Parts: sequence; structure tokens; C-alpha cells
Amino acid sequence: MSGSEARTHLDEPTANWTPSFRQSWKSDAGASIVVFLVALPLCLGIALASGAPLMSGLVTGVIGGIVVGMASGSHLMVSGPAAGLTAIVLAAITTLGFPAFLTAVLLAGFIQIALGFLRAGVIGYYFPNAVIRGMLGGIGIIIILKQFPHAVGYDADPEGDETFTQINDENTFSALYNALDRIELGAVIMSVVALAILVLWDRPFMKRFAIIPGALLVVVLGVVLNALFAASGSTLTLSGDHLVTLPIISSWSDLRSALSGPDFSAFSNGAVWTTALTLGIVASLETLLSLEATDRMDPLKREAPANRELIAQGIGNALCGLAGGLPMTGVIVRSSANVYAGAKTKASAIFHGMLLAIAVLAVPVLLNRIPLAVLASILLYTGWKLAHPRQLTYFISRGLHQWLPFVVTIVAILLTDLLKGIAIGLTTALLFILMEHLQSPSFQVVSQEGTRSRLKLNEHLTFLSKANLSTALQQFPAGSEVEVDGSYVKRIDHDVAEVLREFRTSAAERMITVRFIGLDSLGFSEGGLAH
Repeated sequence: MSGSEARTHLDEPTANWTPSFRQSWKSDAGASIVVFLVALPLCLGIALASGAPLMSGLVTGVIGGIVVGMASGSHLMVSGPAAGLTAIVLAAITTLGFPAFLTAVLLAGFIQIALGFLRAGVIGYYFPNAVIRGMLGGIGIIIILKQFPHAVGYDADPEGDETFTQINDENTFSALYNALDRIELGAVIMSVVALAILVLWDRPFMKRFAIIPGALLVVVLGVVLNALFAASGSTLTLSGDHLVTLPIISSWSDLRSALSGPDFSAFSNGAVWTTALTLGIVASLETLLSLEATDRMDPLKREAPANRELIAQGIGNALCGLAGGLPMTGVIVRSSANVYAGAKTKASAIFHGMLLAIAVLAVPVLLNRIPLAVLASILLYTGWKLAHPRQLTYFISRGLHQWLPFVVTIVAILLTDLLKGIAIGLTTALLFILMEHLQSPSFQVVSQEGTRSRLKLNEHLTFLSKANLSTALQQFPAGSEVEVDGSYVKRIDHDVAEVLREFRTSAAERMITVRFIGLDSLGFSEGGLAH
């Protein structure tokens, strides 16, 4: 069975080894802290960019970590609010209002559950490796470009915004330019020190000393360093928008008032159903792509069941709609941070969801002291790993048909957004496949003696075979004897049958003798072509 065929058996357990909780809990616990630190500002930033309450992003992060983490079959993918849905969510909230939008999220979850039971998860396996790797590289470059302003203290654009055109009337490149005019020296010092520590912490000789995750270390140092700046009255102190901004929940009544519920009367609104269908399909596609990409990064090469993932995501989104959260997908930024932090099992995603819940309820004041510049350094290092130049050199060595879709996907994601970029990259890859198919022979000349020729048709003759076959048949000179063997044909399109029909008709005029073999069941009789 081929690799592609094997992967269509989506819900069969894989034979890949997965460590037990006893073997992996230390690695998973450490990775969950890294993912938590990455997810915290992204949950808040995506909610802000979506025009939704800040708490809605955190609700989705908690549900995506705990509920979807437990229901999913993926060992390493992390789910949460998705930057790729920001434009859809912003437009829907503006049009419907937040309570009616939550109803659409609830319905979108049911749609995803239905897609899972309909085994729609196979769609994700039809994306070429060059496009998936291009997606990872493109997101890595976006992370670097988007986090650089935060690293130097320019925090005008919310964390988690991945689109080229930003909500603050800038774009990715203009934000970089403007950031150079608004550099905060304190942010630069913190981000440079943090990056240096992260790089050092990742060196092989440091493994025996790295008792705590490097990301946690740099966050603690960032908080301490900023506190020292403030105590000394230094102008290097960061405050306000330069710090994490968690909503303060001091009581259960505060929590209840911060959460919204769906408007069930909106079930009769056609716009709600349209939004639900859009969210269900787009979120499912983005999840399947993230799942495929996460599987590619998995050091243990495990494959997650895609249909189960759709069902898990559907359960998560239905709960988000009920609890006042944003729609979720599997997200590659948090998933890649999870992989590179050394996670081994889904326990890491579950732990990160628990940490988000604890952060909101127990220590929001402490977390609000974390400088965004330090968190930007963690994301910058993750982006560098995703967009490492060795990816490009690998695809260049594989030839034009591999590196061009890879590069096109990266550039398209950078200049548009995730899904549009992948669509452009996939189109490029399909053009190469189409060109290769057009150039591949639809037949073989198995013998040729003097004026006698014998052609063996291939198994599958689609409309793409028409040009090659027609050109070959027209090249036989007068007086030729041609035998067309279709014994191996399993499928023949009407277009190809017309080519054979036309050849049979014109052969007499060109004084060519034609004999057909093995095409009786397809309307041809041995010795000639049936009319």
C-alpha cells in the first residue's frame, strides 16, 4: 500500500510508539509552560483584533487546551483562538452582535462534528509536502516580522495578528519601519538578553543544567529586570501597553459578568447560519492543515486521526459558543512552540489549558507585569526554527517543481493571509502536477517493425491524455499498420474515445490499417472501432 493510501485509513490506530505519562510528564510539563507563555498574549491579542471581549480569547484557550486536548487524537497539536479567523469573526460580530455570533460558533461546532462523522478529514492529506512546509516557513517569517516591533517596544498592533494588512491601518512592512522610530531601549535590552538566554539554553552542553524551561527563565528575568528599572526610576521601565493586560477577576460575580452566552433566538436568523457554515468549513480546513504540519514536525513521526480531530474541534467550538469564547482551530504557532519545547504527549496541551485557567483566576496581577518584549523574544526564536534556511536549501535540491510551490506559498502567506497563501501555493503545485501529467505518455510503443507499430494504452486515460495520444496518432505515415492494445485500460474518458474514433475515421483516407484489441467493453470491437 502506498503512503497516500495508507493515510486514508484515518481512524485506525497507528503503530508508532508513544511514551507513557510516567516517561513524559517532565517534558510535557516544561513544554506546557512554554506554550502557556506563548498562548497568553495571543489569546488576548486575537480577541482584541477580532473586536471581541478579552475574556473570550482566554475562554477559547482554556477549552482548546483542556477539552480538545483530551478529546483529540493528536499528541502535539495545540488548539485555541485562531488568527486566521480574525477577519471573519470581526465582520460577524459587527454584523450580528456578540451574543448572536456565539450562536453561530455553537452551530459551527455541530457542523464540524458532522464533518468528522462524514469522514471529511481526508481532505488534509491532499496538500503537497512543499505547500505544508511552505506554510510552516511562511508562518515562521510572519512571526519574526510581526514580533520584531514588540521586541523593540512598538506595541501598536495586537499580538496574534498574522495578516499583512493590520487593524491599526498599517501593514507588516510599514509597522517594521515605524517601529524603528519608536524604539524603547528597555524593551530592546530585555528582548536581546532573552534571545541570548534562549539560544544558550538550547545548546547541547546546557541540557544537563537546564532544570527549568528557558522561556520561563527569561520571563522571570524580564519581570525582575523591569521591576529594578521601576524601583530606580529609570526611563527604561516598561508599563501600560508594553505589558501583558489580563482582565482582573476578583470574584465569581466578576467572572460571570465577564462571560457572555449565546442568543438562542438567533437560530432563526439566516445570517447566523451563513456565518456558522463559513466558520465550520474554514476552521476545519485550517485545523486539518495544522494537524498535517504538526505531524510533519513530530520527532516520533506519529499520525493523528483527522476525523477524530474534527469531532474534537467541533465539541470545543460548541462549548466556546455556550461559554462566550471565540471560535478555535488547531494553531500552528502554539503547536510548533510545543514541539520545539520538547513535548511528548497531549498532556502538554492539557496542562497549558489548565495554566491559562489558573492565570485568569489566581494570578492576573502578577502576569500583568510580564513585558511583551520578553514574550516576543520567545516567539522570535520559534519563528526562526520554523523558517530556518535549511528548509529552502532542501527544497532547492529537490528541483523546480518542489521549491517553487514552497517559495510561492511563503510569499503568498506573507502578503495575504494563511488560507489565501495556502490556496495560491496549492494552485502552483497543481500546475506542476498538470504539466507533468501532460508530459507523461498515455501509451507505450511496445513494438515497431517497418510499417507495423503496436501501441499499448495505459490504465487511466483522462482528458489530459488527449493531446499526447492525438499527436502520436497523427504522425503515422500512409501505409502504416497500427495495432492499438487497450487490454490494460481501466478507465477511458469520452474525449480520448473521440480521439480514437477520429483516428479510425481518418485512417482509411490516409491509407492506414488500424486494429483495436481489448476495448470491446468500452464500445470498441476487435479489428475496428464500433460506431
